[in-house]
Amino acid sequence: MRRILLLAAAAALGLSAGSAKAQNEIVVAVVGPITGSEAVFGDQMKRGAEMAVKDINEKGGVLGKKLRLEVGDDQCDPKQAVAVANQMASKKVAVVIGHYCSGSSIPASAVYNESGIIQITPASTNPALTEDAAKKGWNNVFRTCGRDDQQGEVAGKYIATKFKGKKVAIVHDKQAYSKGLADETKKNLNAAGVKEVMYEAVNKGDKDFTALISKMKQAGVEVIYYGGYQTEAGLIVRQAREQGLQAQFISGDALASEEFWKITGNAGEGTLITFPPDPRKNAAAKDVVAKFEKEGYNPEGYTLYTYAAFQAWAAAVGQAKDTKEAAVSKALHGLKVDTVIGPLSWDKKGDITNPGFVFYVWKNGKYEQIT
Repeated sequence: MRRILLLAAAAALGLSAGSAKAQNEIVVAVVGPITGSEAVFGDQMKRGAEMAVKDINEKGGVLGKKLRLEVGDDQCDPKQAVAVANQMASKKVAVVIGHYCSGSSIPASAVYNESGIIQITPASTNPALTEDAAKKGWNNVFRTCGRDDQQGEVAGKYIATKFKGKKVAIVHDKQAYSKGLADETKKNLNAAGVKEVMYEAVNKGDKDFTALISKMKQAGVEVIYYGGYQTEAGLIVRQAREQGLQAQFISGDALASEEFWKITGNAGEGTLITFPPDPRKNAAAKDVVAKFEKEGYNPEGYTLYTYAAFQAWAAAVGQAKDTKEAAVSKALHGLKVDTVIGPLSWDKKGDITNPGFVFYVWKNGKYEQIT
């Protein structure tokens, strides 16, 4: 009997200690494609999140409490994204930094809104994410990146100007991000008086693009604009060169990854992509970039955009003196936050007020800014 009482007392103490620990921490989350074909971007987000949480905690945490990070894997799949969103809601996270793919962020946003969770995506660029949320009266959705209507405008005008008179093909892989970016580029290209000679769709996961490339060769295509991700883009570029099609390849921010060059090799030389000004070169990011490099990691792509999302949320919580969605949302809408990607502020829809996209060229295994 005495042993049972001692065990019960020990269990009670353990529960009490666990409860005290929970009260002294704030649970936050990052969700992205930790596995699957876009795992390289999930790794960027995870590394950015881990470094941000570590740095925030070393400075005393938020509201005097330490952050505890949960990591969710949506594999860039809409159904999986909703399932992970519900898991995060059950864990009572205060904020979700994610998702990566727009096709994941959009359905997951409904779960976060219903659960009163702030969502800040560092990478989902489809305009529908914030546009639809605003129409529904939601105030919990934000980005630290720009939108595809902005990116498509830059791409469409650039192609119309720099490749005037060239035959252009537009291709996408049917996903929310991919088709959205392709259509926005097409819209701006057409507005500039250029009509594409081909508008084609492929499937995510396709490996053989022989038929597509043959069709483009027959049409005399000189410029290929691709809305999609680095794997299929890399295969199209490589196979096009192997089949003698030397058309200029142009795409969006999903190609801002060394993974693209690993697929193309030298065939990727000269590929043009749009991406925001490189945050690794910001003076405000110098110390954080140095920390990553000391660990042997290049914080490319959306690593620093994820880090900045945590900075923004922490600043808003500090301003609001509260982690509840309504208070944090109100604070974010009224704040200008200094982050590793530069100063950020948000409009009423949750979009950043100072978006910018520029062109980069892939050379010798790296993408370098040219505009």
